[in-house]
Amino acid sequence: MVFIERRSVLSGMLVQEAMRKRVIRVSRETTLSDCTNRMVKNKVAAVLVTGEDDRPVGVVSKTDLIGAFYADLPIEAAAADIMAAPPLFCFLDDSLESAIDLMHARGVHRLYVSGAETDRVIGTLAYPDIVGLLYRYCRACGKSVSKVRRGTEDETNSSRLRVGDVMTTSVRACKTDETLAEVIEELTSHRCGAVLIRNPADHAAGVISKTDLVIAYKHGEKTGTPAKVIMRHPVLSCEANDFLSVALQQMLLKDVQRLFVYKDAPARIVGVLSLSDSARFRSGSCRACTSGRLIVGV
Repeated sequence: MVFIERRSVLSGMLVQEAMRKRVIRVSRETTLSDCTNRMVKNKVAAVLVTGEDDRPVGVVSKTDLIGAFYADLPIEAAAADIMAAPPLFCFLDDSLESAIDLMHARGVHRLYVSGAETDRVIGTLAYPDIVGLLYRYCRACGKSVSKVRRGTEDETNSSRLRVGDVMTTSVRACKTDETLAEVIEELTSHRCGAVLIRNPADHAAGVISKTDLVIAYKHGEKTGTPAKVIMRHPVLSCEANDFLSVALQQMLLKDVQRLFVYKDAPARIVGVLSLSDSARFRSGSCRACTSGRLIVGV
């Protein structure tokens, strides 16, 4: 009897292979305004709050800032007022798979990496780092589209994952005239990173992400402001039948966390592809990457 064991592309890989060494730190007294500036400037979703001797005491994320916005907390409040504590850690020699499991179980998008001294932070691990690794391995795969030989294209393309195989089918949406407070409620209650904004004809008109809300908070917008005032457009999207590797490349190059997915026509949004979806799938962007070893038994 022959069994085919499906293996993750990340099997055997360690946190140190994907982590980033740069950690954006702030003090307890740093204002929320300054936290926002550092997140936007460094393109990160959170900053580490440190206390005495540079020891980590908490984290301020975009989600925390959005909560402060919703609660009408002054933008000059201190990081210590809203930080989540303690930070979540992993170690250099932890497996990437265990790190993803921890992130998924705790509903976070990053972990801080600790070295031999458990109270010292030496790096961060986030979904974009993991997806970049997945994409790199798919590019190196023998069945990668860049390595297709004449006469094998149909076989290769049939083995590659499509966006529709990985995307989340639920799409959270608000109307253009709904307030930012309603957008925040929709975003936080469903634990998503962005909501689609639809016009009165129910067509996709724009997107509001956590970053957009954080920037609106920084610029003094009120939670009663209509969604259409800060939404971004056009909607960045891809087709459900597109190759996952192509969609991932678009997301990484454009430095975006998600694409909305349409079927047949751009106006028909049927799902969302996020970096966290791709990272949790753990199989690179072609089915060839998931092929494991043959186990022969009786």
